[in-house]
Amino acid sequence: MFLNKITLTNFKNYEHETFTFSPQINGIVGLNGVGKTNLLDAIHYLCLTKSRFFALDPDVMLKGQAFFRVEGIFDKDGKTEKIVAKVQPRKKKVFERDDVPYKNLSQHIGQFPVVMITPDDTDLAREGSETRRRFMDVTLSQCNQTYLHGLMEYNKILEHRNTILRGLDYMYTAEDSIPLLDIYEEQMEEPALAIYQTRRMFVHNFTSVFAEFYKKISGDRENVTCVYESQLHFQDFCKLIRSNRAKDLVLKRTVTGIHKDDLLFTMDDKSVKRFGSQGQLKSFVLSLKLAQYELLKEIKEVNPILLLDDIFDKLDENRVRNLLELLIERGFGQIFITDTDEKRLESIVKTLNTDFKKFTIQDGKIL
Repeated sequence: MFLNKITLTNFKNYEHETFTFSPQINGIVGLNGVGKTNLLDAIHYLCLTKSRFFALDPDVMLKGQAFFRVEGIFDKDGKTEKIVAKVQPRKKKVFERDDVPYKNLSQHIGQFPVVMITPDDTDLAREGSETRRRFMDVTLSQCNQTYLHGLMEYNKILEHRNTILRGLDYMYTAEDSIPLLDIYEEQMEEPALAIYQTRRMFVHNFTSVFAEFYKKISGDRENVTCVYESQLHFQDFCKLIRSNRAKDLVLKRTVTGIHKDDLLFTMDDKSVKRFGSQGQLKSFVLSLKLAQYELLKEIKEVNPILLLDDIFDKLDENRVRNLLELLIERGFGQIFITDTDEKRLESIVKTLNTDFKKFTIQDGKIL
């Protein structure tokens, strides 16, 4: 699978531009702020129906415009497929596959798997649990439609339960809320258990692949582990959430459940968050993302698209060369790499036996 062509209309700083790509390595070069990352984000949007960097679609639209459109031509299993995203503020977002609109955007997730690696990925190790849950959810949602639908169902019911808790004192009494809370908790139990079991199996399979990549990138300097932490390890869902109901009533939010799950990252039995150096963090997170790619490839039986944004911020030139050699050796598919140095990336790729196409960007235009 690879993206053959993309056309951007009013997407971020691109008024109207078309790119035709190599099925192997594509270099996106230019000064900072010219739109290199925006192009990668457009590919991310086309594959996952949302931006990697912005939660709201209007923030993705070129300033002063009333809509944006992204069209991609993919080659998948020897067949050509056209994906189009049409977005207007205050109107329903439309995604089409070969001119047929999806009834639900969730149907598109996982059809064209993608992994994006950015400089801020070190937040996976340094920030709170929400970032690490999102990492699991983005991976598993591309692998498993059942997981995605269960996650959407759980989050919808969780929001209803939190609405009841927030409405105490002016909409409900604590006594009135109990029957409603009982109903929501029973509805949450099934998707919660399915999500928990899927995450547990994912981490079990993921850890060995992740550790293998870290050894190759770091030169086998440290032993790394990834441990799944969940309150459901110790108590079933309904008992857990009901045993904490008094606390929920006081805090007016749901304090327990699978929406509090986390991943514990360690290096030589020490917390990466507390003890990892900058170099170790970069290698650690890069290994996480490559393992994410490898599992997607195995489960989907197709090479995901790999987006490497400002990879030279993470690794020096020799390490980037080693990384690209590793990717080619392991049969990675289409790769997009951004860089501010026009000659650096090209000089590295010339040493590799692979197809390469370079795009020089200036202010949302191809030079």
